[in-house]
Amino acid sequence: MKYMLIMRSTDEAWAAMADVDFDEMLETMGKFNDELINAGVLVAAEGLDDAAEGVVVDYSSETPVVTDGPYGETKELFGGYYILNVASKEEAVEWAKRMPYAAAGTKTEIRRVSSIDEFPQDNIWIQKERAWREATGQL
Repeated sequence: MKYMLIMRSTDEAWAAMADVDFDEMLETMGKFNDELINAGVLVAAEGLDDAAEGVVVDYSSETPVVTDGPYGETKELFGGYYILNVASKEEAVEWAKRMPYAAAGTKTEIRRVSSIDEFPQDNIWIQKERAWREATGQL
């Protein structure tokens, strides 16, 4: 089963990270990533650019509204993610507990990633996606 670990931080936690030496951070995160790789559970891991560089497309009105960052509710933002292929939610939780730089003001949300196998296989759109995934080596 795949699980997404979504990293969230308060403004204060982000500010505290600014004091961490970049090379030290790369070393620490690199070691954690290496553990995930060696355990055979890492599918993907990416950090995200500053929210001030992003946009939000809001579909609340008839015409979607695009808003530039930064945003008022920074507690709703996430700064990066991991996708792990593990046996259970409990295993995903155990990996999340080992996350470097997890401190007061940071949280990791864990959500299962649905598999294409869970959708109706006789649906033409599912069949097209499955063919694309097979052609690109994703299945």
